[in-house]
Amino acid sequence: MEKKRYISEEEQKKCRAVADAFAGLEEENILVVDVGRFGFLRLLYYKYPDGFDNTISYTDSRELFNDLWQDWLYEQVHKIAKEYPSLTGLEYEDMLERLPEERREELEGRKTDFAKKAGIAL
Repeated sequence: MEKKRYISEEEQKKCRAVADAFAGLEEENILVVDVGRFGFLRLLYYKYPDGFDNTISYTDSRELFNDLWQDWLYEQVHKIAKEYPSLTGLEYEDMLERLPEERREELEGRKTDFAKKAGIAL
C-alpha cells in the first residue's frame, strides 16, 4: 500500500526555505520541524517539562511564512516597546501603531529580508 503525501515535493521545498529563513525563532520558543510527507509543524511556547503548548501543521509555504512573520513581528514589537515607557501596558496593535516611524520601517524591511531568504514574493 502506498503512503499518502499531504504536501507536494515542491511545497515541501518552499516550506523548508521559509523555515530556514526564520530559523532564529527558536529563541522565542517557536520551532518549525519538517515532518516529511505530512508537511511542517510549528511548535509554540515550550514549557519544561510538559513540552510545547501548541502545534500547528502546514502544507502551504505562504501560510507558514505569514504566521512566522507575525510571530517574529509580535516578539520584536514587545521588545522594542520596552524602550519607550509610553508604550508600556498597551495592547499589541496599539504598540505597533505608536512605534516611531523609523522603527516600523525597520521592521517592514526585515519582512522583505525574510521573504528574499525564503524565496517568497511579497
